[in-house]
Amino acid sequence: MSDINLKTDIAKRYKPFLDVLLEDHQDKLHSVYIVGSALTRDYDPKISDINSVIVLQKMDLKFLELLAPLGRKYGKIGIAAPLFMTPAYIDNSRDVFPIEFLNIKLLHHTIFGEDIFGDLDIDRSDLRHQCERELKVKLIGLRQGYISAAGNQKILARGFADSFAGYMPLFKAIIILLGRETPQYNQEILSVLADITGIQTDAFKQVSALKSRQTKPSIEKLNIVFEDYYKVIEQLGEMIDALEN
Repeated sequence: MSDINLKTDIAKRYKPFLDVLLEDHQDKLHSVYIVGSALTRDYDPKISDINSVIVLQKMDLKFLELLAPLGRKYGKIGIAAPLFMTPAYIDNSRDVFPIEFLNIKLLHHTIFGEDIFGDLDIDRSDLRHQCERELKVKLIGLRQGYISAAGNQKILARGFADSFAGYMPLFKAIIILLGRETPQYNQEILSVLADITGIQTDAFKQVSALKSRQTKPSIEKLNIVFEDYYKVIEQLGEMIDALEN
């Protein structure tokens, strides 16, 4: 993997797994990619996993059965279970998962085979509809999570921190819908989102600090964060609802 423009730590950790794939199973592979935070400044080897996508020539369940036992071994060194798909699946699923495919398109590094994601076409209408749906789902999740925490500071803080990463792909999709190029660094994503929408994203910056364990706010502070968090998602939902396809 010396020809791969990755951080040395990431290349070193992923190489043994890639070697297993290429040594005995190369004929089954269309392409292999590193995706997500491992390619950004947000990557922290102490807490971040290395995410990847493996595109097979065709789906092969026996192949997956062979790889499954490797999960524990490589999971210990921070390699998350890869996403497996095929070219046909990608072509037939862009309308169902436009946010997910957009984020792979925006942030992937090909380490084997032909790049199938670089020129992937994402339909704007499909993207808007998923953003609208995801924002509504986020509101439901926020309400349920807040009630389930039952005023417990640790549970509420952990819930906010765990949810943070899931918002970034959605926010990048919204930025694209609103006609701007999206940065990859989380704090820059929040800044651009605030700039183009006029919506305050300070609550998410506070949650980012929670995720990186920089702060331990009181339950009173977390209640305020919840209100601000909820308000931002609600406002973004109204904004996306008003967009034309």
